[in-house]
Amino acid sequence: MSVKILMPALSPTMTEGKIVNWLKKEGEEVRSGDVLAEIETDKATMELESPEDGTLGKIIIQASSDMIKVNELIAVLLEDGEKIEDVDLKAEKAPAKAAKDEPKDDSDEEYDSYDEDEGEEEFEAENGERVFASPLARRLAKEANLDIGSIKGTGSNGRIVKADIEKAISAGSSKNVAVKSKDTYSQLPVADGEAYKDVPLSTMRKVIADRLTESKQNIPHFYLTIDCELEALSKMREELNAKAETMGLNYKLTINDFVIKAVAIAMRRVPGINVSWMGDAMRIYNNVDISVAVSTPGGLITPIIKNADRRRLPDISRSVKTLAAKAREGKLMPEEYQGGSFTISNLGMYGVKDFAAIINPPQSAILAVGASEQRLVVKDGSITIVKMMTCTLSVDHRAVDGAVGAEFLAKFKEVIEEPLMMLL
Repeated sequence: MSVKILMPALSPTMTEGKIVNWLKKEGEEVRSGDVLAEIETDKATMELESPEDGTLGKIIIQASSDMIKVNELIAVLLEDGEKIEDVDLKAEKAPAKAAKDEPKDDSDEEYDSYDEDEGEEEFEAENGERVFASPLARRLAKEANLDIGSIKGTGSNGRIVKADIEKAISAGSSKNVAVKSKDTYSQLPVADGEAYKDVPLSTMRKVIADRLTESKQNIPHFYLTIDCELEALSKMREELNAKAETMGLNYKLTINDFVIKAVAIAMRRVPGINVSWMGDAMRIYNNVDISVAVSTPGGLITPIIKNADRRRLPDISRSVKTLAAKAREGKLMPEEYQGGSFTISNLGMYGVKDFAAIINPPQSAILAVGASEQRLVVKDGSITIVKMMTCTLSVDHRAVDGAVGAEFLAKFKEVIEEPLMMLL
C-alpha cells in the first residue's frame, strides 16, 4: 500500500515549512529511517525520514523557496509492484482535528475504514517490545514520524489510540528530528567588486525576528539590575574543580553552572516568577525548567535544563555542555529545546559587563548575566578589590509585579553570595 508523505509538523508552533533539499530521487529505493529531505521550519532545518521501506514513487513538491502548509502532500512512497499511476493524488491534506460535536467533513473519507476504538494490531516496536495499537493510531504515528513504541497508550489494556498520537504530536515528540545549524551570514563573504550582498532570510531567522518584535511591542517589560559578589563562589568553584580532578570525577564547573542552580533555587523559593501570562489565565508551573541561551551558526536556541532545582551542580554542568554541543552540531531533539519557564542569557564570556535581554514568550522573565570582573568597592568602610558580576532581570509586568521580581533577584543574590546553599 502506498504511503502519502505530508509536510510534517516538526514543532508545536510550525504551520508551514520549506523543502530545502531532496536527498532521495524519484524511483530510488529507501529504507525506514532513511533521510528523504531537509525541511526548514520555524525553528531550524530538520531532517525528514522515511516512515517505512519502499520506493520514492513521486516527489509532488520540489525544493524551492516556497512555504508549504503542514499536512500538504509532498511525496508518495510506493510498495514493490505499485505504480504511481494507481495512486490517487487528489487528497492532498490530512484531516484536521474536528472540534467536539462537529460532523466530519469529506476530508475524513480516507480514514472511514478505521475507528480509534475498534480493531487492534500487535507488532514489534523499534525497541523490540510488543505494542498494541488501533490501526488508525498506527497509521497516524507513521505519518507524523512518531516512534509509537515510546507512546503510552490510554485505551483498554494500554492500547494506543488516536488521542494518544495526537497528544504526542502536540507535545512535539516526533522521532529522529534533529536541528541542523545553518551558515551564519558572516560566513557568506561579499565578492570582490560588490558593494553588498543580500542573503535570503532563513525561516528560523524570520521567526526569531517576528517573535522578538512581538515580544518587545506587546509585552510590557520592566528591568531590575543587581550586582553580585563572587568571591566565595569563585573560591568554592576552584576547590570543587580541584577535588574533581584529583578524584578523577567527570565534571568541571563554570560560573554559569552556579548561576543556573542559583536561579533554580530562587525560582522554587519565589514561585511567583515561575508563571506565564496566557491572556485569559495565569499559568503557574510546578517544575523549574530553565532555558539556557546557546549561540549556533543558525541563530539563538535555548536548550532546557529540566528540574534544575533538584539537580546537583555536576549534573547541571554535564547537561549544559552536552546540550550546547548538540545544539552547535545540529543534533538537538525538539523535547530538548521546547518549553521552559525561565531563560538565562550569559554574555560574560564576551566581556559584556551588563545588558538587558528580550523576554522569550510565553515566559515571563529572562536573566541577562554579565562578565565577572574585579572592581573597586567600598566594603566595611574601606575600599577593596572584589570580584563582581552584574545581572539584569527582564520581566513581563502583566504576570509579575515589581515586588515579586525584586524578591526573586534578592534571593538569587543571596544564593550566589552564599554558594554553600547550593549544596544543601
